[in-house]
Amino acid sequence: MIIDSHQHFWKLSRNDYKWLTEDLLELYRDFMPNDLYPILNEHQIDKTIVVQAAPTIEETLFLLTLFEKYDWIAGVVGWLDFSSVNFQQNFEVLLRHPGFVGVRPMLQDLHEDDWILRPEVLKNVELLVQHDVPLDLLIKPRHIPYILELLKLFPKLRVVVNHIAKPNIAEQQLDGWKEAIEKIAMYPNAMCKLSGLVTEATHQNWTLEEFQPFITHVVNVFGTERVMFGSDWPVCNLSGTYNDVLMILMENLPAKLLGKDLEMIFGENAKRFYKL
Repeated sequence: MIIDSHQHFWKLSRNDYKWLTEDLLELYRDFMPNDLYPILNEHQIDKTIVVQAAPTIEETLFLLTLFEKYDWIAGVVGWLDFSSVNFQQNFEVLLRHPGFVGVRPMLQDLHEDDWILRPEVLKNVELLVQHDVPLDLLIKPRHIPYILELLKLFPKLRVVVNHIAKPNIAEQQLDGWKEAIEKIAMYPNAMCKLSGLVTEATHQNWTLEEFQPFITHVVNVFGTERVMFGSDWPVCNLSGTYNDVLMILMENLPAKLLGKDLEMIFGENAKRFYKL
């Protein structure tokens, strides 16, 4: 089974998406299941994980209605406010839905890089550990020291780094990111999505070769049993196509990988991580 572990839907009329502005020409329209399904069919993708794109529980509930309607949507990674006094109540509501498979705070958009270490936030992260619900990490390299502190506090917390923590691929900035991502990989409950790469490269002018050192390093430090393919559609449209995303990954994965390794990267790891 081939699973895209990271894609989005949105409907502009919902007014959830404050980051989505008219200057983002490739993205400023509705993207819904009927837009994605022909692409999945073309590339023989069996299932997808839909990830929140707005910091509202209402958007999460909207995505869960799509899960109920389309059997190829395997699960929804939703959003909750970890600093809210209502976190537990809202969390319990989502837990009752069979489509809810994880949660993602939009850490990259918050003013405080160490927000995840606030006492009220940590109290609610502990609920994730108790219920074995994974945490998607939307982070940049500057957040990694605080994520390492989080993992020291909760070594049983299951996390997945989104978009390999968004290093600057366009300028080949490996220093700092390389060492930091390796430290996260030392935690056995941490995984990493090979997603969101094309938008960190030179938009519309990237080469296949510039992704190679980043992909190789992630696979080397996490191993093939802890990385997963994600398209980041439709955000990938800023710099390429769904086909480009697949090509970038296939052309830059280590040549020594066996069929079983590819099965893990392109489906089995996501299936296990999200308990599909």
